[in-house]
Amino acid sequence: MTGHAKSHKVAIIGAGSVGATTAYALLLSGLVAEIVLIDIDENRAIGEATDMAHAAHFTQTRIRAGTYADCDNAAAVIITAGVNQKPGQSRLDLVKTNYAVFESMVPQIAAAAPDTILIVATNPVDVLTHAAHKLSGFPVQRVIGSGTAMDTTRFRHELGKAYSVNPRNVHAIIIGEHGDSQIPVWSLATIGSMRLKDYCSQAGKPFDKEHTDGVSKRTREAAYELIKRKGKTNYGVASVLVSILDPIINNADAIVTVSRVGNYEGVEDVALSMPCKLNRDGAHQDVPLLLDADEREAVRKSALSIKEVIESCKS
Repeated sequence: MTGHAKSHKVAIIGAGSVGATTAYALLLSGLVAEIVLIDIDENRAIGEATDMAHAAHFTQTRIRAGTYADCDNAAAVIITAGVNQKPGQSRLDLVKTNYAVFESMVPQIAAAAPDTILIVATNPVDVLTHAAHKLSGFPVQRVIGSGTAMDTTRFRHELGKAYSVNPRNVHAIIIGEHGDSQIPVWSLATIGSMRLKDYCSQAGKPFDKEHTDGVSKRTREAAYELIKRKGKTNYGVASVLVSILDPIINNADAIVTVSRVGNYEGVEDVALSMPCKLNRDGAHQDVPLLLDADEREAVRKSALSIKEVIESCKS
């Protein structure tokens, strides 16, 4: 653990599968000095925190259960609480129930920790990132949705499999909604510093609509497949949440595709994912992506889809 990390506390709201797995991943990372696990079911939070405390001798991090008041002075508060997505259910189908949860929860967090950074993982994450921004009164850069960071990881994994290369050598992103209207940015995808189209041409690999549609579909439907098989997703999203938190704690100016409230392709006041620079002040959209015309139109449609659901929450 670095000297910088030793001074930081992070609170995690929700001790379900995602919250508990995130707490455990964060505990073993040694990124922060203290983790507070908070849940409406106090016994569950105590049980999970105590179980993880038995592993804490492998780290210098402390973990305990707490209440909203224990969010005070937290560098970040990660929100995972809410109803889980069920088989056959879209992320947007969850909105009414989880929006009501946020109406109760977010003002309490903001009152206890007015200077913290909120990291939202609860689905539908873009709609709830917008809700957390409005309900907290925080500036947009301090309310961050996990967004398509997970989808981007899945996209690189699928591309690595499709072209027989290590995903670390694949640079490609998913933007827009963390959901069915997500956009794979094929125009900017590269492998080994070569544009994907050029790489495929040089390597004798296919690069046509059939193959790109297949990769896009597997990426988009990955969560549905996992939910059908095991009822939830937790390990991937937990690792992504720690990767989002890392540059915030370390003030690293890392570029990550996360969700943030803004104006996108003419659609105002909506949250969706674009590459953002993450540091101790939050998420910053400094440089716009150079998208092609089809991708820009897809972003507009994705933004309108999310905006429609946001408006439905106000009725």
